[in-house]
Amino acid sequence: MPPTLASLVHHSTLKLTVLAGEGRLDTPVRWAHVSELPDPVPYLDGGELLLITAMKLDAEDPEAMRRYVRRLVDAGVVGLGFAVGVNYEQAPAALVRAASEAGLPLLGVPRRTPFIAISKVVSAAIAADQYRAVTAGFEAQRELTRAAIGAEGPTALLARLAAHLNGWAALYDASGALIGSAPDWAARRAARLTGDVERLRERAAPASAVVGGGGADGDEEEVADRVELQTLGIGRRTRGVLAVGTGAPLGTAERYAVHSAVALLTLTTERSRALREAEQRLGAALLRMLLAGEPDHARAVAGQLYGELLDAPFRMLVAEGPASTPHAAPSAPHGADTAAPAPAPSPSAAAPSMRQAHAAPAAEPGTAQEAHGPPHGAAPSAPSTVDDPSNGATPPAQPLSSATSLSGGAPATTTADPLGSLVDTIEAATARTGEAVLIVPDGARLIVLATDGGAAVRACAEHAEAAEARRGGTARPRARGSAPADDGLVIGLSAPAGPTAAATAYRQAEQALSVARRRGRVLVEHEQVAAGSVLPLLADDAVRAFADGLLRALYDHDATGRGDLVASLRAWLSRHGQWDAAAAELRVHRHTLRYRMRRVEEILGRSLDDPDVRMELWLALKATGM
Repeated sequence: MPPTLASLVHHSTLKLTVLAGEGRLDTPVRWAHVSELPDPVPYLDGGELLLITAMKLDAEDPEAMRRYVRRLVDAGVVGLGFAVGVNYEQAPAALVRAASEAGLPLLGVPRRTPFIAISKVVSAAIAADQYRAVTAGFEAQRELTRAAIGAEGPTALLARLAAHLNGWAALYDASGALIGSAPDWAARRAARLTGDVERLRERAAPASAVVGGGGADGDEEEVADRVELQTLGIGRRTRGVLAVGTGAPLGTAERYAVHSAVALLTLTTERSRALREAEQRLGAALLRMLLAGEPDHARAVAGQLYGELLDAPFRMLVAEGPASTPHAAPSAPHGADTAAPAPAPSPSAAAPSMRQAHAAPAAEPGTAQEAHGPPHGAAPSAPSTVDDPSNGATPPAQPLSSATSLSGGAPATTTADPLGSLVDTIEAATARTGEAVLIVPDGARLIVLATDGGAAVRACAEHAEAAEARRGGTARPRARGSAPADDGLVIGLSAPAGPTAAATAYRQAEQALSVARRRGRVLVEHEQVAAGSVLPLLADDAVRAFADGLLRALYDHDATGRGDLVASLRAWLSRHGQWDAAAAELRVHRHTLRYRMRRVEEILGRSLDDPDVRMELWLALKATGM
């Protein structure tokens, strides 16, 4: 505890007496300061015991003393020490009365007690208090370290921290979900802070926030504790949040303990760069082998780290975000040269990670083949460009969203990196269950290999539902290459597969991704690809351009008033080539309709007997009519 006025009064060598303000002697003293200025306030910081001899004061003027004392109280002075027997044999009555009225403690300092003696006592007490705080902080650090490296890990650390603070502590993961608290009753209190945690998590680390009481909860009384939130992580990306609740602001020792807990928890959530790069190289090799049709070699490489992924059915997930998302290298066309199996990429061509890697898309490729994946029977092209630790490139941190009344970094928007947000969600879910997951940043995309029915797949589905809710639940189709709406996240999920069918699962995920993009959905599973109509796929600029070019000669003919060839063609095709039914619909003779169809063949230079020609013309008519 810092020195108080009471401890100074009780100090045996100072011999101080209380002249006024007896009820406020328990006030802490931050410093003892001597000043004979009529107005020392500009040179004070608050919390001082001001020592005076009244050399330059009109100490016997009641009004002057009221103004003087009031100025001191407003400046935060906690006490006034008056030298008795120097300029005045006794403390002037006007000064004593003014101090008593203002509630300012007034101490009498005997002549044999020099002011410097009081300053030394205050300074020594402050130094001793700081030493005790530092010692207690180091002891807390040792206890927290022992707890962190023990079998219970963060759980034991939270319990020790709560006991040291005489309060409570809680830990949230990278997604903002509560994963631990101490004591047990603190779980309900911590759960009410998820909104504050979410706002803090959206800022670049390191960041902190102080929040007040959490309000009433059922029949509970209103919570009046003081809660401090601290982000965890060594970069701009938040890996978790620590919350501590106490009945009063943290002291020096408590602050040391919190800082130690933040450092230890950060060490448990961050791995060394070398370990991360090793995992990335291992995951990259595993994915290349699976896509190249080498499941046996993939099993040998997987080991204990990814082995469980290959022991049960898994799902392949392909996700992409808006073209404007930063820190992604442009992706090479996936559809290039897909007639034959693509060669496995070099070791530096792909670098997945386990619950760590993330990327954001650059511009989308634009070929028709890309939109639908490789043709049936052909191996998909391997992931093209990803952040590879072996090439020395470090992906820059993505911007995070803004929040008010928080410290620590420049604000950004929540939708700036939808792929990074998806990675956070998947990592948090798998960290809670201990489930293995392979996350591969593929330039403009993200590829995930996750256990079928596991935490990663469920978390992905919940993340997609939340994104749909933010968009209002309305599907908004978009063409390939156009800017996505809102956060722009689009996900394709394959059917369950095994190691021998990894290439098929990748193709299925790409096809589902294309359908999700066309339908304006966040997530589409491969089982849903056949649902709905093919017609929305015609709402593509390239398809419309093809249709306009194919039918332009017919439209030009009809514009001259020489016949309704387009309407006649539409009626004939819609009636499956039945002359009488189509002629009746057009209200013309069937011979007239036959003549018009011959003119269509002459103008287009194509035979309507060819089913492919009829299909192309029908789709062109549907595309131009949309």
